[in-house]
Amino acid sequence: MSNFVAPEVKKFVAWDYVVFAALFLVCASIGVFFAVKERKKKTSKEFLVGGKQMTCGPIAFSLTSSFMSAVTVLGTPSEVYRYGASFVLFFLSYALVIIFTAELFLPVFYRSGITSTYEYLELRFNKIVRLAATLIYIVQTILYTGIVVYAPSLALNQVTGFDLWGSVVATGIVCTFYCTLGGLKAVVWTDAFQMTVMVAGFMTVLIRGTTLNGGSTKVWEDAYEGSRLNIFDFDADPLRRHTFWTIVIGGTFTWLGLYGVNQSTIQRCISCKSEKHAKLALYLNLLGLWTVLVCAVFCGLVMYSHYKSCDPWTADFISAPDQLMPYFVMDIFSSMPGVPGLFVACAFSGTLSTVAASINALATVTFEDLVKKGFPNLSEKMSTWISKGLCILYGVLCTSMAAAASLLGGVVQASLSIHGMCGGPMLGLFTLGIVFPCANWKGAIGGLLAGITLAFWAGTGSFIYPAPPAKSIPLQLSTLNCTLANSTEALTTAAPTAAPDRPLLADTWYSLSYLYFSAIGCLGCAITGLLISFVTGPSKGEDIPPVLIKPVCNLFCFWSERLKAFLWCGVQHDSQQVDFEKNLPKVTANKTGTDDTFKNSINKENKRQFPGYNPEENSYTNMSRESRL
Repeated sequence: MSNFVAPEVKKFVAWDYVVFAALFLVCASIGVFFAVKERKKKTSKEFLVGGKQMTCGPIAFSLTSSFMSAVTVLGTPSEVYRYGASFVLFFLSYALVIIFTAELFLPVFYRSGITSTYEYLELRFNKIVRLAATLIYIVQTILYTGIVVYAPSLALNQVTGFDLWGSVVATGIVCTFYCTLGGLKAVVWTDAFQMTVMVAGFMTVLIRGTTLNGGSTKVWEDAYEGSRLNIFDFDADPLRRHTFWTIVIGGTFTWLGLYGVNQSTIQRCISCKSEKHAKLALYLNLLGLWTVLVCAVFCGLVMYSHYKSCDPWTADFISAPDQLMPYFVMDIFSSMPGVPGLFVACAFSGTLSTVAASINALATVTFEDLVKKGFPNLSEKMSTWISKGLCILYGVLCTSMAAAASLLGGVVQASLSIHGMCGGPMLGLFTLGIVFPCANWKGAIGGLLAGITLAFWAGTGSFIYPAPPAKSIPLQLSTLNCTLANSTEALTTAAPTAAPDRPLLADTWYSLSYLYFSAIGCLGCAITGLLISFVTGPSKGEDIPPVLIKPVCNLFCFWSERLKAFLWCGVQHDSQQVDFEKNLPKVTANKTGTDDTFKNSINKENKRQFPGYNPEENSYTNMSRESRL
């Protein structure tokens, strides 16, 4: 029981419900609109990747909205409030991630003409690698989506009185509804609308909060006095939760696993009508990521200024730090009906967009990597109906998984930990395929298993044995000006308990910053994969179509053609009728002696994938071609 009297904070009123319901109505309407508009285009390609005719604008909005979920809206301000503004260093991580994605991974995926990123793994390695990666992706996405649905529903339930399971089920139903009806186009345009709502919600909170707390100068002074502006901590200790190095290095690995090789991202990029549009969408999306990050960080600082002398978490007015932001909103907007509804719409915009992206990507991966493999002769009509059925199935699964998410702690750390443990090894696997021509399928499988083992070992250990408080202790929070309760109960002092036994690794390996899980998985996968490839006999470069490899060595060996050719490991980049860098229209036929299925797939690929070169845009343009695999 709290020793302080909690101030009265109003719950939702009729206008709040009206504003919130309007968001759900608009999202569902977009699905209906595209279902009617596109009803004559019944191919699964149209449904899953929008016919590959999308432009960069809505895709950029969609990418930002999908990855700036309710975890960002609720979790990031709470992180800044408790730990300080060092979270803003993700500004650098996002920039590095977008550059690597746009210049390294995207060109290979786009020119391969794939629908699922895991198709690449079969072209580069074999079916076993593709299947393993697909299953890991499905598990990762369902787990993450459970957090995204449950966390905001819980926080908003306990603070606003909004029904917990009502919001969980409503989220699942609306996302499944517009995904199933409208496919990728509905998801993309709904995301663009939700991004606008999210920024509007943040800006409303910022303006009102800053005004109530004496202006931006006063907020800045309070943050400085409370040590919230100590951003650049260059301590190299990997056990520290957030330092410059953990955020910039660990954050880059984590988000690169989420952006560079994630089906949700790549599916949007390859739905663009040209490679130039796809790259532009990524760079425009970077501006969106920065905007949302800065809004979230400043919201955290404004919240600290407001509660600097009466912290609602320490005073037990709320039961979890992730409820700080909704509590703050209900507090400062208590006299303005309808505005709390806008913030709840802002939080749920993030949730809706992420869940919709996950459902659509899961349906695509399952259809391309599992269903079409088992039933290669499906008609287009049947394919489209199966795709819609998969959307419904994954909508139910993701909504159900929300029940398990309550066990995972703070939403930011939980979500990034899952991405790190699963996304890191996947990043290592794709890096093996795209950057290292010598890697073979045995190295890929061995590396993936090693990466998953290392990342889950560190991640599970940190969950069971949390890091010592000295490495992750929040900054000072005060209850000096909170009103004490007139309680006659005697204060009881709990008897000291003996510290639980901790294994030898608990204060070292298990105490690593959660942002390093992805780096561990990625490097473990890449190093093990290369070692196994060399031991079992590296792949012959002549057998690999050059379009599947990005010759990054060209950047570092531009002065020596001989050294470049040596590092190509036999891949015929210079003998292509289309040079990978110069974007000319045709690739030489594969001369490999590998297994027939792989050879036939590649030969089909070579014949069909390059007719879309557009010399005016100096990039590839998507043609209306069907999936080959």
